[in-house]
Amino acid sequence: MKAIAFDPGRKDLRIVDRPEPRITRPDEVKLQIIRVGVCGTDRERIAEGKAKPPEGLKDLVIGHENMGRVMETGSVVTSVKAGDLASFTIRRGCGECMPCNAGRPDMCRTGKYRDRGLAGIDGFNAEYAVDREAYIVKVPEGLARAGVLLEPMSVVEKAIGEAERLQFARLPDALSSPDWLYGKKALVAGIGNIGLLAALALRVRVAEVYGLDVVESSSPRVKWLLGIGGYYIDGRNVKPEKVDDIIGPIDIVVEAAGVPGLEFGLFDTLARDAVYAVVGIPSEELHGGKVVVHGAELMNRLVRMNLLVFGSVSSAPGHFRAGIDDFIKAEYRWKGHLQRMITAEFEYTDFKGVLTHKDEKEIKSVIKWAA
Repeated sequence: MKAIAFDPGRKDLRIVDRPEPRITRPDEVKLQIIRVGVCGTDRERIAEGKAKPPEGLKDLVIGHENMGRVMETGSVVTSVKAGDLASFTIRRGCGECMPCNAGRPDMCRTGKYRDRGLAGIDGFNAEYAVDREAYIVKVPEGLARAGVLLEPMSVVEKAIGEAERLQFARLPDALSSPDWLYGKKALVAGIGNIGLLAALALRVRVAEVYGLDVVESSSPRVKWLLGIGGYYIDGRNVKPEKVDDIIGPIDIVVEAAGVPGLEFGLFDTLARDAVYAVVGIPSEELHGGKVVVHGAELMNRLVRMNLLVFGSVSSAPGHFRAGIDDFIKAEYRWKGHLQRMITAEFEYTDFKGVLTHKDEKEIKSVIKWAA
């Protein structure tokens, strides 16, 4: 079968022939891949020559944001059947620690996990993929176009879900309502596709959402944010630590930009008892410079204001299912808006440009493998 592979040693990106995967276990599922999303992580790995191919190979089939149609299932599979739309999760556990063995490889304690399309296992930019039922999530037909956004949405669902559970555990007023985020002031820093999906999840929960970035107000990303009732703050006109002077103290921050100076600056915007979820990962090449932090002031604020700060990475099947639930709610409230996040589709034979260059008008580009 055809696949798009990357040789990190040579920084070589090309179409290769791989053996078509076949079901060899009773709990496996075979997908015909329909679309694969292009992620900033893909482009960074390609540009930096960083990837870990499967053992014994020199190249890695890239692409982790996937959606396909079930072609075949093993004899004990019950959650999907031939003809269903579905998406595979990407992280595979180490097989050694308790979280991995409990189905939560996103919380791996050994660091020996593998990620399909990123580290150690071929990804989904290929005609077909096979994996175990434990890693597949059925996608409703109504999300046929937007389903490829599920993997980045699952990352958001994990972070926001953890923020909610932590607030429920520590705040007396949060216990009185399952909708703690209703009416709360939320800031999403960085409105790339992860940030916009965070804004969507927060708006579904009826939070008052502000997006912070450094793009023109005419940007498609800003227009998409406004389309779900969010507000835009141009970071070129206001320092991060002064954002609360404009909109007031913030109850929840989701940092999705991966810019260290911004990440620390936003501490000053937080309300008392606020929660701060960090999902942006800085690039050493882009953001490797030093950041001066006033440690005593920062820690005083953290303690005296009961602030909660945590990082979150990757996701598990439950977060994919939560993403589907929120996509359905979003489609009900803003019909057709979700799929407008996909601003360009490319045939797999035209892969090179989109995997090495981001158009300024892009929100999300996808590579198309089948109808």
